[in-house]
Amino acid sequence: MTRPPTAAQRRVIDAADPVTGRLRGTEAQLAALVKRGLAFRHPRPPHDHFLTPEGHRVRQGVMQVPEPAAEAPATAGVFAARVGGEEAPPETGPARRREVHSAWQGLLELRRMTNPDGAVERPCGWERTHLVQAAALALEAAGHDPAGRDDGGYRVRETRQPEAVAVYEPDGEALRTCAATLEGAGWQVSEHSEPRTGTRYLLASPRRA
Repeated sequence: MTRPPTAAQRRVIDAADPVTGRLRGTEAQLAALVKRGLAFRHPRPPHDHFLTPEGHRVRQGVMQVPEPAAEAPATAGVFAARVGGEEAPPETGPARRREVHSAWQGLLELRRMTNPDGAVERPCGWERTHLVQAAALALEAAGHDPAGRDDGGYRVRETRQPEAVAVYEPDGEALRTCAATLEGAGWQVSEHSEPRTGTRYLLASPRRA
């Protein structure tokens, strides 16, 4: 089940600064938005509150908000980038492209607000704790095709290495294009081959400097 924000919460979201996403409201309203994943409290003084990427999408009317029910998965109803090979991938089309664009712009804003120097060309803390989703969002936002259940396209997968994901793409030229996209999005990328199969893949890590 999903439900929209309350009228008071919606007024706070709609009144957010259109560029920075900075919020103004009562402590109770801001705390409620944080609890629902629509806002975050900046770690540095004066500890202002800002819209998260999900909050930006709600403000733009792209999506509804998940009901924070104990029996529902934490990701229910929340935007998720295509990692490739999903059993039930979301529908493609203009609505999906708008969602992806909004999510990428929200992530850039999150970088600007949470990186100590305000840099948008370098991944932020959220990306380091959501490696697969962050890399997949960079690829999908750049227009790369995610893999279906059985066809070609990119696949982003976890690895045993800290702060690193693997990106697979059967087409060699497309794999190199994925590498260029991730490098442009602030990731360190190297190309490798699996010892047993010879399958080429990328190892990508968020750049720190």
